[in-house]
Amino acid sequence: MRALIVDDERLARKELIKLLEDHPSIEVIGEAVNADEAEQMVNEQNPDLLFLDIQMPGRTGFQLLESLDSAPLVVFTTAYDEFALKAFEVNALDYLLKPIHPERLSEAVQKINEKEKSRGGRSKDKKLGLEDQVFVKDGDRCWFVSLTNIRLFESDGNYIKVYFDNNRPMIHKSLNALDEKLDERAFFRASRKHIINLSWVEGIEPWFNGGLMVKLKGGDKVEVSRRQAAKFKDMMSL
Repeated sequence: MRALIVDDERLARKELIKLLEDHPSIEVIGEAVNADEAEQMVNEQNPDLLFLDIQMPGRTGFQLLESLDSAPLVVFTTAYDEFALKAFEVNALDYLLKPIHPERLSEAVQKINEKEKSRGGRSKDKKLGLEDQVFVKDGDRCWFVSLTNIRLFESDGNYIKVYFDNNRPMIHKSLNALDEKLDERAFFRASRKHIINLSWVEGIEPWFNGGLMVKLKGGDKVEVSRRQAAKFKDMMSL
Protein backbone atom coordinates (compact mmCIF):
# COMPACT_ATOMS: atom_id res chain seq x y z
CA MET A 1 0.00 0.00 0.00
CA ARG A 2 1.70 3.21 -1.23
CA ALA A 3 1.06 6.14 1.11
CA LEU A 4 1.60 9.89 0.99
CA ILE A 5 1.81 11.92 4.20
CA VAL A 6 0.39 15.44 3.96
CA ASP A 7 1.12 17.64 6.98
CA ASP A 8 2.64 21.11 7.38
CA GLU A 9 4.43 20.06 10.61
CA ARG A 10 7.78 18.40 9.95
CA LEU A 11 7.95 16.67 13.35
CA ALA A 12 4.46 15.24 12.88
CA ARG A 13 5.44 13.78 9.50
CA LYS A 14 8.65 12.25 10.87
CA GLU A 15 6.87 10.76 13.88
CA LEU A 16 4.23 9.14 11.68
CA ILE A 17 6.89 7.73 9.35
CA LYS A 18 8.67 6.24 12.36
CA LEU A 19 5.45 4.67 13.65
CA LEU A 20 4.68 3.22 10.23
CA GLU A 21 7.99 1.32 10.25
CA ASP A 22 6.16 -1.26 12.37
CA HIS A 23 3.61 -1.75 9.57
CA PRO A 24 5.38 -3.17 6.48
CA SER A 25 2.13 -3.26 4.51
CA ILE A 26 2.35 0.57 4.29
CA GLU A 27 5.09 2.06 2.11
CA VAL A 28 5.57 5.82 2.52
CA ILE A 29 6.39 7.15 -0.95
CA GLY A 30 6.53 10.84 -0.10
CA GLU A 31 5.75 13.80 2.13
CA ALA A 32 3.92 17.02 1.29
CA VAL A 33 3.85 20.16 3.43
CA ASN A 34 0.71 21.69 1.95
CA ALA A 35 -2.24 20.98 -0.34
CA ASP A 36 -0.61 22.41 -3.46
CA GLU A 37 2.44 20.16 -3.10
CA ALA A 38 0.23 17.20 -2.25
CA GLU A 39 -1.98 17.68 -5.31
CA GLN A 40 1.03 17.59 -7.60
CA MET A 41 2.42 14.47 -5.92
CA VAL A 42 -0.94 12.68 -6.03
CA ASN A 43 -1.29 13.35 -9.75
CA GLU A 44 2.28 12.23 -10.45
CA GLN A 45 2.58 9.22 -8.12
CA ASN A 46 -1.02 7.99 -7.77
CA PRO A 47 -0.78 6.85 -4.12
CA ASP A 48 -3.21 4.31 -2.69
CA LEU A 49 -3.53 6.12 0.63
CA LEU A 50 -3.30 9.61 2.14
CA PHE A 51 -2.50 10.39 5.76
CA LEU A 52 -4.02 13.86 5.52
CA ASP A 53 -3.89 16.79 7.92
CA ILE A 54 -7.04 18.94 7.81
CA GLN A 55 -5.87 22.39 8.90
CA MET A 56 -2.85 23.61 6.91
CA PRO A 57 -1.64 26.99 5.66
CA GLY A 58 -3.37 27.77 2.38
CA ARG A 59 -5.91 25.14 1.36
CA THR A 60 -7.32 22.66 3.87
CA GLY A 61 -7.27 18.90 3.54
CA PHE A 62 -10.92 19.00 2.43
CA GLN A 63 -10.09 21.53 -0.31
CA LEU A 64 -7.27 19.27 -1.51
CA LEU A 65 -9.69 16.37 -1.88
CA GLU A 66 -12.10 18.57 -3.84
CA SER A 67 -9.36 19.30 -6.38
CA LEU A 68 -8.55 15.63 -7.09
CA ASP A 69 -10.22 13.76 -9.94
CA SER A 70 -10.20 10.55 -7.92
CA ALA A 71 -9.69 10.26 -4.17
CA PRO A 72 -7.37 7.61 -2.69
CA LEU A 73 -8.18 6.01 0.65
CA VAL A 74 -7.91 8.70 3.32
CA VAL A 75 -6.98 8.68 7.00
CA PHE A 76 -7.27 12.14 8.52
CA THR A 77 -4.60 13.21 11.02
CA THR A 78 -5.12 16.37 13.06
CA ALA A 79 -4.63 17.95 16.46
CA TYR A 80 -8.13 19.42 16.44
CA ASP A 81 -10.81 16.97 17.53
CA GLU A 82 -13.51 19.50 16.53
CA PHE A 83 -13.02 18.18 13.01
CA ALA A 84 -13.62 14.56 14.00
CA LEU A 85 -17.35 14.56 13.35
CA LYS A 86 -16.95 16.23 9.97
CA ALA A 87 -14.24 13.75 9.01
CA PHE A 88 -16.52 10.82 9.73
CA GLU A 89 -19.40 12.52 7.92
CA VAL A 90 -17.35 12.42 4.73
CA ASN A 91 -16.85 8.69 5.29
CA ALA A 92 -13.10 8.85 5.70
CA LEU A 93 -11.49 5.50 6.37
CA ASP A 94 -10.33 6.62 9.81
CA TYR A 95 -9.42 9.61 11.93
CA LEU A 96 -6.25 9.91 14.06
CA LEU A 97 -5.88 12.58 16.72
CA LYS A 98 -2.37 13.95 17.28
CA PRO A 99 -0.18 12.93 18.97
CA ILE A 100 -0.83 9.60 17.28
CA HIS A 101 -0.62 6.58 19.58
CA PRO A 102 0.81 3.32 18.21
CA GLU A 103 -2.27 1.34 19.24
CA ARG A 104 -4.60 3.72 17.37
CA LEU A 105 -2.40 3.61 14.30
CA SER A 106 -2.50 -0.20 14.38
CA GLU A 107 -6.30 -0.06 14.36
CA ALA A 108 -6.23 2.31 11.39
CA VAL A 109 -3.79 0.12 9.45
CA GLN A 110 -6.04 -2.90 10.02
CA LYS A 111 -8.96 -0.93 8.53
CA ILE A 112 -6.74 0.12 5.62
CA ASN A 113 -5.73 -3.45 4.83
CA GLU A 114 -9.32 -4.71 5.05
CA LYS A 115 -10.56 -1.92 2.80
CA GLU A 116 -7.85 -2.56 0.23
CA LYS A 117 -8.73 -6.25 0.09
CA SER A 118 -12.39 -5.44 -0.50
CA ARG A 119 -11.46 -3.00 -3.29
CA GLY A 120 -9.15 -5.48 -4.96
CA GLY A 121 -6.53 -2.77 -5.50
CA ARG A 122 -6.88 0.52 -7.37
CA SER A 123 -6.53 0.75 -11.10
CA LYS A 124 -3.42 2.59 -12.26
CA ASP A 125 -5.22 3.56 -15.46
CA LYS A 126 -5.72 7.33 -15.68
CA LYS A 127 -9.34 6.82 -16.72
CA LEU A 128 -11.76 6.66 -13.80
CA GLY A 129 -13.70 3.40 -13.56
CA LEU A 130 -16.39 2.02 -11.31
CA GLU A 131 -13.84 0.93 -8.69
CA ASP A 132 -12.63 4.50 -8.13
CA GLN A 133 -14.06 6.95 -5.61
CA VAL A 134 -14.50 10.71 -5.76
CA PHE A 135 -14.75 13.32 -3.05
CA VAL A 136 -17.86 15.50 -3.30
CA LYS A 137 -18.41 18.60 -1.15
CA ASP A 138 -21.57 20.69 -1.14
CA GLY A 139 -21.64 23.38 1.52
CA ASP A 140 -20.88 21.76 4.87
CA ARG A 141 -21.76 18.28 3.65
CA CYS A 142 -19.06 16.02 2.22
CA TRP A 143 -18.93 12.49 0.83
CA PHE A 144 -16.52 9.92 -0.52
CA VAL A 145 -18.57 8.29 -3.27
CA SER A 146 -17.70 5.20 -5.28
CA LEU A 147 -18.32 5.85 -8.98
CA THR A 148 -20.31 2.63 -9.15
CA ASN A 149 -22.95 4.37 -6.98
CA ILE A 150 -23.18 7.50 -9.14
CA ARG A 151 -25.93 6.94 -11.70
CA LEU A 152 -25.92 10.30 -13.46
CA PHE A 153 -23.94 13.51 -13.96
CA GLU A 154 -25.94 16.54 -15.12
CA SER A 155 -24.50 19.83 -16.34
CA ASP A 156 -25.92 22.95 -14.69
CA GLY A 157 -24.11 26.09 -15.84
CA ASN A 158 -20.52 25.96 -14.57
CA TYR A 159 -21.41 23.12 -12.21
CA ILE A 160 -22.24 19.43 -12.39
CA LYS A 161 -25.06 17.86 -10.39
CA VAL A 162 -24.00 14.44 -9.08
CA TYR A 163 -26.80 11.87 -8.61
CA PHE A 164 -26.21 9.17 -5.97
CA ASP A 165 -28.59 7.70 -3.40
CA ASN A 166 -31.03 10.53 -2.59
CA ASN A 167 -28.32 13.18 -2.91
CA ARG A 168 -27.70 15.65 -5.73
CA PRO A 169 -24.78 17.85 -4.67
CA MET A 170 -23.11 20.26 -7.09
CA ILE A 171 -19.42 20.26 -7.99
CA HIS A 172 -17.57 23.07 -9.78
CA LYS A 173 -16.38 21.32 -12.92
CA SER A 174 -17.32 21.19 -16.59
CA LEU A 175 -19.03 18.12 -18.04
CA ASN A 176 -16.52 18.07 -20.91
CA ALA A 177 -13.58 17.90 -18.48
CA LEU A 178 -15.25 15.11 -16.52
CA ASP A 179 -16.12 13.18 -19.67
CA GLU A 180 -12.44 13.05 -20.64
CA LYS A 181 -11.56 11.47 -17.28
CA LEU A 182 -14.25 8.76 -17.16
CA ASP A 183 -13.85 5.26 -18.58
CA GLU A 184 -16.10 5.13 -21.65
CA ARG A 185 -16.76 1.44 -21.02
CA ALA A 186 -18.61 2.41 -17.84
CA PHE A 187 -19.96 5.91 -18.56
CA PHE A 188 -21.70 7.30 -21.62
CA ARG A 189 -22.09 10.91 -22.77
CA ALA A 190 -25.82 10.90 -23.55
CA SER A 191 -26.03 14.56 -24.55
CA ARG A 192 -24.46 17.95 -23.95
CA LYS A 193 -26.06 17.93 -20.49
CA HIS A 194 -25.80 14.33 -19.26
CA ILE A 195 -23.35 11.49 -18.60
CA ILE A 196 -24.93 8.21 -17.48
CA ASN A 197 -23.54 5.19 -15.65
CA LEU A 198 -24.22 2.28 -18.01
CA SER A 199 -24.56 -0.19 -15.14
CA TRP A 200 -27.63 1.76 -13.97
CA VAL A 201 -29.53 1.49 -17.27
CA GLU A 202 -32.85 -0.30 -16.73
CA GLY A 203 -34.82 0.41 -19.88
CA ILE A 204 -34.57 2.06 -23.31
CA GLU A 205 -37.29 3.28 -25.66
CA PRO A 206 -37.40 5.24 -28.95
CA TRP A 207 -37.85 8.99 -28.59
CA PHE A 208 -38.47 12.04 -30.73
CA ASN A 209 -36.32 12.88 -33.77
CA GLY A 210 -34.42 9.57 -33.69
CA GLY A 211 -33.27 9.91 -30.12
CA LEU A 212 -33.72 7.49 -27.22
CA MET A 213 -35.15 7.76 -23.72
CA VAL A 214 -33.14 5.86 -21.12
CA LYS A 215 -34.64 4.88 -17.79
CA LEU A 216 -32.20 4.39 -14.93
CA LYS A 217 -32.68 2.22 -11.86
CA GLY A 218 -34.40 4.42 -9.32
CA GLY A 219 -36.59 6.16 -11.87
CA ASP A 220 -34.47 8.91 -13.44
CA LYS A 221 -35.02 9.35 -17.18
CA VAL A 222 -32.38 10.75 -19.54
CA GLU A 223 -32.75 11.60 -23.21
CA VAL A 224 -29.99 10.36 -25.51
CA SER A 225 -29.55 12.77 -28.39
CA ARG A 226 -30.03 11.59 -31.96
CA ARG A 227 -26.33 12.18 -32.56
CA GLN A 228 -25.41 9.79 -29.72
CA ALA A 229 -28.23 7.27 -30.18
CA ALA A 230 -26.43 5.09 -32.76
CA LYS A 231 -23.30 4.88 -30.61
CA PHE A 232 -25.39 4.07 -27.56
CA LYS A 233 -27.25 1.25 -29.35
CA ASP A 234 -23.90 -0.15 -30.42
CA MET A 235 -22.52 -0.09 -26.88
CA MET A 236 -25.63 -1.66 -25.39
CA SER A 237 -25.79 -4.30 -28.16
CA LEU A 238 -29.28 -3.35 -29.24
